[in-house]
Amino acid sequence: MQVNGQLALTVLMGIFLVAVAAWLARIENWRSYTPIGGGGALGQQEGYVSEEKPSGIIRWLTTVDHKDIGLLYGTYGLIAFVVGGLMVTVMRIELIDPGMSFISNQFYNSLLTSHGITMLFLFGTPIIAAFANYLVPLLIGADDMAFPRINAIAFWLLPPAALLIWAGFFPIPDLIPAQTAWTMYTPLSAGVGAGNQANAGVDLMLLGLHLSGVSATMGSINFIATIFTERGDDVSWANLDIFSWTILTQSGLILFAFPLLGSALVMLLFDRNFGTTFFAGEGGAMLWQHLFWFFGHPEVYILVLPPMGIVSYVLPRFSGRRLFGFKFVVYSTLAIGVLSFGVWAHHMFATGMDPRLRASFMAVSLAIAIPSAVKTFNWITTMWNGRVRLTTPMLFCIGFVSNFIIGGVTGVFLASIPVDLILHDTYYVVGHFHYVVMGAIAFAGFAGLYYWYPLYTGRMYQKTLGKAHFWLSMVGTNITFFAMILLGYGGMPRRYATYLPQFASLHQVATIGALILFVGQVIFVWNFVQSWLEGPTVDDGDPWDLRESGLYTAEWDWYDQKLQTAIADGGEEEDSVLTDGGDEEESVRTDGGDVDAADD
Repeated sequence: MQVNGQLALTVLMGIFLVAVAAWLARIENWRSYTPIGGGGALGQQEGYVSEEKPSGIIRWLTTVDHKDIGLLYGTYGLIAFVVGGLMVTVMRIELIDPGMSFISNQFYNSLLTSHGITMLFLFGTPIIAAFANYLVPLLIGADDMAFPRINAIAFWLLPPAALLIWAGFFPIPDLIPAQTAWTMYTPLSAGVGAGNQANAGVDLMLLGLHLSGVSATMGSINFIATIFTERGDDVSWANLDIFSWTILTQSGLILFAFPLLGSALVMLLFDRNFGTTFFAGEGGAMLWQHLFWFFGHPEVYILVLPPMGIVSYVLPRFSGRRLFGFKFVVYSTLAIGVLSFGVWAHHMFATGMDPRLRASFMAVSLAIAIPSAVKTFNWITTMWNGRVRLTTPMLFCIGFVSNFIIGGVTGVFLASIPVDLILHDTYYVVGHFHYVVMGAIAFAGFAGLYYWYPLYTGRMYQKTLGKAHFWLSMVGTNITFFAMILLGYGGMPRRYATYLPQFASLHQVATIGALILFVGQVIFVWNFVQSWLEGPTVDDGDPWDLRESGLYTAEWDWYDQKLQTAIADGGEEEDSVLTDGGDEEESVRTDGGDVDAADD
């Protein structure tokens, strides 16, 4: 009966994907910027553009405007961040005590699996797509994305993906959440054995991951096409902004990495439902690890390169000087993109693979630290002797650099085979990874959210709450994840719901840090929502006083024109808002590249 149910679910999902493909085939002009919700129709000839967007829910369901889609991505990503954060908070509360006390071991494994997948696939990639969708066309002088409708479709694949991944938590009979961990190692994930991994919840999770991968791949094609073909006449490769460079590199990585994950997921679904033996037979476990990590390690750079771009873009604005060594930051970005495909097997040093292969992967894993170090020194040098303003975005940029150094240095040790054989699958790996993912990637995301807050809301956040959010996040991050590094040195294995009593003290410290982090994110959500609804209006196109230092950029020029258009159309001017640490005070500049080049 259970097998029949799984087959039925697989067939239904296949029908859904075919229906989506059939619907896409009806759209005759992929490049047409004719919003369906704005009066257009499928297949309608180019030339008619609605002067006004529809209102209410129809606007958001039918929009192909890159700014609206960016806001949809951002909302989706922040909801996923809340869900993933609540999952890990429950896990940390359980780990206060060595024994099982709050939740069952099975539910702990479910939370562990869903937390990882949620944060990486449903928060990390979409929140980057939010920044990229909203900002890249503004920065490069494009009217919109190259394929606006594909852009919308890429987003609308994500809500069903989330529902499939979280389906096991819903009150559906005979359905339980996946307990495979986010790496889905076979033969466990293939349903072999007497455990509960044969449950349909795993199949739904795999299908949801597949949908999210299709979404990311469609988005990456769109970004590549946009940056190559839609740049304004005054935007060349020489003066392309650093954020767009990182998005371009990330999109290339997605284009090569995600299809491989999709192929592996399809093979795993076939093993589970149709009796194939891609991963169930001899050598299947090693094959899965090679396929997964060939995607999995570029995925780390897919997640970290755009945040590096945000920091490289925002940090100079509050240092009062241009980014030091702009070309080297670009070259190091491209170098990371190339080298990221040659390091995947450092996740497999303990599998018994050929020592000669291990040595080559160790060498490349050590080498990839060099371009990351180049960026770090460039950020530090940019601040050196600069006119640093400690606004909330700048604090998060500095926190990013600090945490990234710790995450990077701990990663270099894991690239060494003898050290890795001792620390593999311990909490040391968890601490290292989270220093990068939470301490760096999330911090850069917060820096971007605060820096561009006036751009997408027209209002200013509460600066005191913003700085409280930073300090609680910084303290909580370092308490939590440094305790995990110490747990790893002590030999505490990862992914365990129960543990030996000698690890209790450090687990309790980590839980205290996690609760501090939790309080910080509650403040962030309150400040973000309350300021959007009731914050002071920003009616100055230069809310961070960037003209004074010659660092005024294209997106703020667009915002200033938007304000002037609103005033000319009957809007009312208001008193300017005091920004978060800026002094009040013309040309639009690039954020790097050739100084004399055209605007970025």
